Amino acid sequence: MIVTTAMLLNWLRRTADGIHTQCELLTALDAAIGDADHGINLDRGFQSVVHSLPALTDHDAGHILKATGMRLISTVGGASGPLYGTAFRRAGMTLEQRQTVTPEELLLALRAFVQGIKTMGQAEQGQKTMLDALIPALVTLEAALAASTDLPAALEQAALAANAGAEATIPLVAQRGRASYLGERSAGHKDPGATSAALILYALAETVAEAA
Repeated sequence: MIVTTAMLLNWLRRTADGIHTQCELLTALDAAIGDADHGINLDRGFQSVVHSLPALTDHDAGHILKATGMRLISTVGGASGPLYGTAFRRAGMTLEQRQTVTPEELLLALRAFVQGIKTMGQAEQGQKTMLDALIPALVTLEAALAASTDLPAALEQAALAANAGAEATIPLVAQRGRASYLGERSAGHKDPGATSAALILYALAETVAEAA
């Protein structure tokens, strides 16, 4: 299955819708261990992304994702703006001049997405961050595609892995970000970044499934 630029634009719209719907939840999760602004900030950023999409309709996949990253960096406050902004920009760099994207190219883009967050955040899996959702999803997607699973099913498996990874942050003690200041008191709370990361991947899986 080939991913088109129209599908990428739909993914971004669906992500914005999901973030908007779950804005209060994301903010409540962040209130427990952070600055209580994760949902508010991401909602503002992705609504700004949606407003920019009409001007991106005729551009290639790389340009769309890089422009999305820059928009997030400029409109999302806190740590999540630079993190997600860098992730989308890195993903876009792998898809420059691509009007269509193969499953293998999408995998490379998502690898770059995750690596961008690892580099920017200086974090690893198990430290109660968005990587606890993203890395299991990436590993699952790699394995599914290697087993010749079709892209919609592979992305569904990856989204489920992301959700499970987000749930698995509940007992963890945060080692990065504002939550790390709480030490042991950060345990018992679901990480808001991992939760929003799972929402982004779920939106991608839904978009591809709808187009299949």
